[in-house]
This record gives sequence, C-alpha cells and structure tokens, in this order.
Amino acid sequence: MRRALWALVLTGAVACAGHEEAVRGEPGTHLPGLTDAQVTEFFAGQALFNKVFTPEEGLGPLFNENQCSACHTDPAIGGVGGFERVIKATRFEGGVCDYLSHEGGENVRKRATPLLQAHGVLKEEIPPSATERGLFITPPLFGLGLVEAIAEETILAAEDPDDANGDGISGRAGRTPDGRLGRFSKKAELATILDFVEGALRFEMGLTTPLHTEEETINGRPIPPDTDPAPDPEADQRMLELLSTFVRYLVPVAPTSVRSAAHADTLARGRQLFEDIGCTGCHTPSLRTGGSDVAALHHKTVDLYSDLLLHDMGPGLAGVCGFTASPTEYRTEMLMGLRHRSNLLHDGRAGTIADAVMGHGGEAQRARDAFASMAFLDQYFLLQFLQSL
Repeated sequence: MRRALWALVLTGAVACAGHEEAVRGEPGTHLPGLTDAQVTEFFAGQALFNKVFTPEEGLGPLFNENQCSACHTDPAIGGVGGFERVIKATRFEGGVCDYLSHEGGENVRKRATPLLQAHGVLKEEIPPSATERGLFITPPLFGLGLVEAIAEETILAAEDPDDANGDGISGRAGRTPDGRLGRFSKKAELATILDFVEGALRFEMGLTTPLHTEEETINGRPIPPDTDPAPDPEADQRMLELLSTFVRYLVPVAPTSVRSAAHADTLARGRQLFEDIGCTGCHTPSLRTGGSDVAALHHKTVDLYSDLLLHDMGPGLAGVCGFTASPTEYRTEMLMGLRHRSNLLHDGRAGTIADAVMGHGGEAQRARDAFASMAFLDQYFLLQFLQSL
C-alpha cells in the first residue's frame, strides 16, 4: 500500500493538500491554458527561432551561429546544444567587474561572414586586458516564462547575504546594470526573457535591434563599412516580441514517469537524501508565480529546483565576473529537465551528474562532502532522483 501511494504521488495523480500540481509537459511544446491567439504567436515565434539568417538579412559580420535553434536543439527546439560554448572575458579588480564590452569581452565571437573574412578577420580574440575568461554552455529554455513570472518578493525573501541562519549558505540576488533583479544567465545579470533574446540576436547572430542599432565592434575596432549589407536595425521590435513569446510559452519538461512501486521508492528515497544533505538550500524544488495577464502564467507552480540567487561556488569553478557577481559566484542552476543534459556545470566540464556534484565547492562544499561520504546505495538513490528530473 505504501509503495502504491508513493507511485501515485510521484506521478502527480495525488497532489499535496493546498499545493497545486506543477505545470509540466513534453519538451518543445507550449504551456497548457493558452488562448488560440497566444498559441498562434507561439508558433510564429517558433518559426523565427528556426529561421536561418543570411548576411543579406543582417547575420554578422561577426557571429557564432546563424539561427536560434542551432544552439537549442536537444531534446527538442528550445533545449540545450551540443558542443557550442559562449566565450566571455572580463577584468576583475578591487571587487569591481569590467565586462570589457568596449573590447569585445561580453561575447568573443568565433565566426565571420565572407565579406568580413575578405578583410582578414576570421573571429574575435580574447581582449589582452582580461584577467578572466570563461566558457558557458547553452541554457535550456523550457519553463522560462514561468520563471520570469515568479514575483520579485518571492525571490528576495530567500536572500541571506550574511548567512544569518548559520547554514553556510549566503545567497543574494544578482542585478542588471540598471538595478533590476537578475534571474537569467549564469551570473544572474538578465532580468527578462526579452533581455535574453535581444542579447542572443545581437551577439550570437550579429543582428542589430531597436535597442542597439549599431553593429558591435571587432574587439573595439569598427567593422569595415562594406561588410554589412543589411539596413539597421536588422531585427525589428515585432521579431523580438515573437521570439520572446515563443520562449515565454515553452512548457517545463515533465519528470520521468514512475515505472514501478520499487522505482517510486527509489525516487522518494533520493529526493529525501537531496534534502537531507542540504541541496535544497540552493536548489529550491518549487516556487509560485505571481499575478499575470496570461492565464497560463498566473499563480502557477514551477518545479525549477533553484532559488535564482547568486552563490559562491569556490575557486575550483571560478571564471569571469558578472555585473554584480564575483568570478566564483553563479546563479543556482535550475535542475528541471536535468535528464536531458549531457554537459553539466556552467562550462560543461562535467559529463555526469555525479561529476557535477563533486565539482561543487564554496557554499556547496558541505553538501558535496556529504554526497562523497554517502554509502554507495544512497548515492545511487540520490542520482536516480536527479536523473528523473
């Protein structure tokens, strides 16, 4: 009887009293509860997400990929990429982060269009003034609309910058340059999905936008005038809005189905161990969205497994700094859809979940050490739970 009950709970057939079942679905599909007009916009944005841009349409002259879906493909459109890595370079001195935007450090682009190659430019270089460089893997986009809809006060309520409760965890909110709450990107420096989309168009594909109408430079040098045939801005406001809508309406990935009563027991035990060793101190299992004009985003539960705060992960994972993040600080990674990822940690250095756990340091050192000292079977239970997400 106990096993049967657990199987029902873990498959969502039984919800805890007072707790609405989390929103979830198949990878690449849209949120349930959208209107017909919203579904139409979702698919219009999806078409743009899959569009291959040419230099005549604004691609480049410096870029990394020629379509959004080139980096977001697995297990469906909107997911993660394969070997793609964004290269960033920063300078961190006196506790202040210089993003080296004027030298190309914000995104060191790896490809050039034929017109730019004709001038002898094949890519950008790491700025010589950088004190740090970092690689970043492609983030999955599933469920980000619900994450965007989480009320700011909900996120800020979990801050504990001085570790007042003495648990060794001192999360704090990241901020954008203009002071907004940062909830996206590894360094928590993007506030909205529109910010994310606009930055990807600008840096990953080299498209100018209504927010940035001039082409980015080549490590601070202007591009030759005959290398950009498309009139600016190359992406209009409607394109930004449709792409943002597509991302906003992507449903979070459902966890794996429970296969048997024994499997239900395994997942239940693994989830309990996940909590017991302190992982939920940063990887908050669920948060609720606030009010929204979109019914599909209004007061919903999302199982994101993140507090969306910055935490010090120790010198072993140090990389570039962020607008309000030191080289060792990262926003807590969201674990929803974890089983569909093969490259883990911010730069993809970990090939397995166990490797990723063992790579944790800083505020996560205590949880990492607890995992390392576990009996083999308990490690197995915990990893099976994580692999089910």
